[in-house]
Parts: sequence; structure tokens; C-alpha cells
Amino acid sequence: MNKKRVLFLCVNNSCRSQMAEGFLRDIAPETFEAFSAGTNATFVHPMAIAVMKEKGIDISGRRSKTVAGMNEESFDYVITVCDESADACPAFTGAAGERLAWSFDDPASEDGATHDELAAFRRVRDEIGERIRRFVEERG
Repeated sequence: MNKKRVLFLCVNNSCRSQMAEGFLRDIAPETFEAFSAGTNATFVHPMAIAVMKEKGIDISGRRSKTVAGMNEESFDYVITVCDESADACPAFTGAAGERLAWSFDDPASEDGATHDELAAFRRVRDEIGERIRRFVEERG
């Protein structure tokens, strides 16, 4: 059986797209092959790593990548996970079977105390995890 290839896109490939990739790799590794990228290659946010670890998913070995490096590949699904305008989310010019747009808040933009930022990362992590579970049920 061929695995379905999924690319998650976000601006910096540091939080939301990394968490989505991590969840899909964990939940359905036998059915899906997950990737993530962004307009800019930055870093995998330490809080994204920490909150995913709370769920038993290790994304600490992942690196931030640009979508330009993915444009020669083909994917069954290309999913944007940013809530910014369409101009801010990366454009994928490679072959994609289906394009989906999911909107999640950027937990890294949370202003305030570390506790508030951690709460934002946990909330977004849980929203992404639930959406990935539904995606697997619907398309797996």
C-alpha cells in the first residue's frame, strides 16, 4: 500500500506546521507520510517541542525547512495551517492532489508571561491534534 503524502505549510515552519507533522507521523505512520515547510526556515520553537513532548511526541530532531525545497515533489494533500492572509502563507507550486486550508492561531505571537504563552501553545497543539485525528478518520 502506498502511503498518502501530506505537506503542512506555515510561514516560519516553527510551530503549527511542525506540530501537525508530528501528530500525523505519530497517529497514522502506516497510512500517511508527513512533511512540513514554510516561507522562511527559522527554527523549531522550543515551546512547540515541549508541548508535543507532553503528548509523548518528540519533534526535537526536526528542522525548519522552506517550501522552495519541496516544489519538485508531489503530495496527495497540501495543507496550510496559518491564519494569516493568503499572501503570508507559503505558496506551493509542486503537484498537489488536494489543497486544504486550516486556520490555527499562532501560539508564538502570544504576548505576556511565559505561562500565557505555554497555555497558548497547549491550546493550539490540542486543536491541531483534534483536526489531525479527524483528517485521518475522513481520509485514512
